[in-house]
Amino acid sequence: MSEARPVPEASGTSHVTLVTGFDAYNGAEVNPSGEIARALDGTTIGGLGVVGRVFPVSAARTPELLRAAIDEVDPEVVLMFGVWPGRAVFSIERVAVNVLDFPYPDNEGAQLVDAPVLEGGPAAYLSTVPVKAVVEAWRAAGIPGAVSETAGTYLCNQSFYAVLDHTSSRDVPVGFVHIPTVPSEASRKDPPQASLPLTTLVEGAKVALEAIAATRRAENRAAAPTT
Repeated sequence: MSEARPVPEASGTSHVTLVTGFDAYNGAEVNPSGEIARALDGTTIGGLGVVGRVFPVSAARTPELLRAAIDEVDPEVVLMFGVWPGRAVFSIERVAVNVLDFPYPDNEGAQLVDAPVLEGGPAAYLSTVPVKAVVEAWRAAGIPGAVSETAGTYLCNQSFYAVLDHTSSRDVPVGFVHIPTVPSEASRKDPPQASLPLTTLVEGAKVALEAIAATRRAENRAAAPTT
């Protein structure tokens, strides 16, 4: 699913949401962010057809693959997912920073240290989705979630920054959600890490997408000319 594919039919809608995740990395067998993208691909959430894409854990290739996917799909919303082993709740990121400082190599062996995501780019970009509305929706649904003030300095932050930069002149809300790992991965650690079942992770992704779509509809109604 990492490679470009035709955009699926959007179930009668004229707009789509791009949902992204990643391959497994750093010795893991499963990356639930990729499983979310696979599970939601071809569905309709919040009135928007979902295009799910899974990207390689590659500092060299992934930013360009993301930019190409956005140009191909022309989404109305982009919501990205990445796993943060050890985190216990859904975390919607507020900030992407222009720093790469990898704690371990990517899947191609690159381990960048104190490098910029984009030479000469802004120090940071803020999320363009309604982070507080997403958290409120999670809590209303009984799903643990919070706003996070750091997306780290690994591939998740790099991808988030790259997409925010690529869409900076477009009216496309972009968000990034870090998720806990799944029990099968958490149980391999000593002591075991926090985890959530994949079914809960997929449901939390749907809730986030619905909240973003609802906010977007409200904004569009408010901006529409009156007669």
